Amino acid sequence: MGDDVPVSLDLSNYELLWPTSLFVSEGERILRSKGSWQDRATWLMTEALAGTTAVADFEDLPNHTAPIDDPWADPATSWGAKRAVMDQHDWFTELIMRAPELRHATAPRPYWPQRRGNGPAHDGSTARDTRRDFARLIGEFADSGYLVEAFGEECVDDHSELPDASAVIDRRLGIPNLWPLAPETWDEDTFYGLMEVFHDLVSRPRMRAFHSYGGCGWHHSEFHNGPARVLYRWKVNQLLREAGIEYELAAEGEDLGRLVTVTDDARSTLVHRALNDSAPDITTRIRHAIALFRGRDTSAESKRSAIVTLAGILEERRPLIKEQVGKADEGALFEIANRYNLRHRRADQHGDYDEAFMDWIFWWYLATVELTNQLISARSIT
Repeated sequence: MGDDVPVSLDLSNYELLWPTSLFVSEGERILRSKGSWQDRATWLMTEALAGTTAVADFEDLPNHTAPIDDPWADPATSWGAKRAVMDQHDWFTELIMRAPELRHATAPRPYWPQRRGNGPAHDGSTARDTRRDFARLIGEFADSGYLVEAFGEECVDDHSELPDASAVIDRRLGIPNLWPLAPETWDEDTFYGLMEVFHDLVSRPRMRAFHSYGGCGWHHSEFHNGPARVLYRWKVNQLLREAGIEYELAAEGEDLGRLVTVTDDARSTLVHRALNDSAPDITTRIRHAIALFRGRDTSAESKRSAIVTLAGILEERRPLIKEQVGKADEGALFEIANRYNLRHRRADQHGDYDEAFMDWIFWWYLATVELTNQLISARSIT
């Protein structure tokens, strides 16, 4: 937006329902698009911002769509020209630029009945409540067209047979008759399995059009699974945190979109750097080691395999470690893997140690891999 256009956008009445970075990336894509960008912008704001205030403010503004090189255009209203008032393009551009200033929508403070301990009755099962919350979340995604690419969409003018949604899920999960969702029937494996399946099924429609004939309703198009999966992970992980469930859907790695054990921010950052900063020749092994270690169904044996994988990478980099870290420390690094029944599994090795020991070794070895990545990178620069 040029310096000549007045900045008057009031963000105080808008609240985000999406991660800020996703809202910005989808908004920037709209600003780069051609054609009916206003429809895409309206749909984005309908999805990503609470209530209808932002859309109403947007629609109240003038729409100056004439390109500046149009000989018939009014120079006072053409894009890029000096204007006394903000138009839709200016307004939406500023909204996206200033998105980091938007506050996120939060649950309202408890009302009188909740404060008095007379809120809605539950069945006594937190797990059951969480399953119902997840089913409602999937319903919201379905209502917004995020399952149309997988399940199809009814139209009064199209009598083609739609895919069987239950069969689509069954082919992935191996459990029949799961659609429509019935959370009261799920055991834990089904519940967590559906979380992972829907991660792979959602796809965001970037366009929608209203079909008024016969009360048909909205039709969705221009699907992309990337932003849908980002949003899905964000919402599901928020649900899991609120329920006190110590799993989350992985955002990267071999186990992308699968439930993994929650770690602290520092370890999450380490995982991200190890996955993204490693050389191509070891990236696959690192991805595999991380997936083995943090999976929901991980075991002592899979943790041991993860450590062995990282130890193999460090063995290949042993000369570098010896040179940069020192021979004594280098020896200690490998002595642990060799003496504690992790790699060679000999009779004279120690095996009676707590599983927490393997957690410590894994994170130490992953941090050392990341350290050697930095040393190699620094060497290549010099």
